[in-house]
Amino acid sequence: MLHFQLAHEPGNLSIGKAKELRGRGLALKLAEPESPDSAGNPPAEAEARPASRLRGPARILVVDDELPVRSMISATLERQGYNVQSCASGREAIALLGRNAFDLVLSDIVMQDGNGIALLEQIHSQQPQLPVVMVTAIHDISVAIDAMRRGAYDYLLKPFEREHLISTVQRALTRRQELQESHSYQQSLEEAVRARTEMLRQAMEDLEHSYDVTLEALGDALDLKDSETEGHSKRVTAYTIALARAMGINPADIKVIARGAFLHDIGKMAIPDEILLKPDTLTPEEQEVMREHCGRGYHILRKIPFLSGAAEIVFTHQEHHDGSGYPNRLRGNEIPIGARIFSVADTLDAITSDRPYRKARGFDAAREEILRCSGTQFDPAVVEVFLKIPNELWHELRSEITGQSRRFSTFDLTPVSNQPRH
Repeated sequence: MLHFQLAHEPGNLSIGKAKELRGRGLALKLAEPESPDSAGNPPAEAEARPASRLRGPARILVVDDELPVRSMISATLERQGYNVQSCASGREAIALLGRNAFDLVLSDIVMQDGNGIALLEQIHSQQPQLPVVMVTAIHDISVAIDAMRRGAYDYLLKPFEREHLISTVQRALTRRQELQESHSYQQSLEEAVRARTEMLRQAMEDLEHSYDVTLEALGDALDLKDSETEGHSKRVTAYTIALARAMGINPADIKVIARGAFLHDIGKMAIPDEILLKPDTLTPEEQEVMREHCGRGYHILRKIPFLSGAAEIVFTHQEHHDGSGYPNRLRGNEIPIGARIFSVADTLDAITSDRPYRKARGFDAAREEILRCSGTQFDPAVVEVFLKIPNELWHELRSEITGQSRRFSTFDLTPVSNQPRH
């Protein structure tokens, strides 16, 4: 807020009041510039004042439609070592600003071709760090306030003292340098933050990859323990990923679902071998023990933060859409979507894989069985999407996993070329 008043009569501003307003750059009485000595050296006072802390001479643009005023300001500033250009109109000023870089603009407010305030606004919008000092004979505090609000750095009243002109210019240039240094520092800081963020992102990706490699080894160990289902974890994960994509699940959630699918039977590592590997039908008591693998797997994984979402799928992968599953008899949407998708993929692999008690059946047989159990064991919405996927995709995925085509990476989410889009 500006705490000062001008005299009521235009042009009637006292020297004492001018000194009071010096902090805002308001001053009176333009003194004649001192001449250089016989050797051509500038006055001693000028030598004592540094031109600017900027590198090289600062470039200043003077805009005023009165030639004597332009000449006087330009001569005064050139004696201080500044590089000065001048012009008589706002139009010329805009053209010069478009062709050259300036460190400061001194502009009259009232000119023949228009208002200097319009020039101020255009400069402030295009080059907000370029300071503009308004120079005018209008002794009206409202004009000064308006100029400041529109982006002017300072305001000089004609006639002004030579010292006030020089000190105002020096302050404005110092302020510009501070802004430039602050901007450069901010840019450097942002670049450093971006670089560190990228390093952190890469480190997290590497860590996540290491986790996935470890999980893949763990799944392989489980498959080796239960030779009847060798390769099952990779196949059912591939089927789950394909089905999740077809349902429009976002990639981040698909990663979580894939991990849950791959580790769905991790709890079986805690099941006694005499039950897990028993060739005969399990007794009711043994079946109860076997059903504990969902909870055991959940408790293994839930302690690992990045597997918390996968743990939920492991816990619920034996739930049925109609509530007849286990361990908690969840129904419908109470079951996580990943578990509902996995349930269909798991059945697809179970039917199309060899078992000691039966031979594998084809994908058409699997489609018929999954359709028959839609609404009971399976979510009808998942089944609907599943039935739209051609059998060729499942054949291709199975071939890739078994090594007939290329090595399959369990958590590879690269789209399959012939996968339908929904």
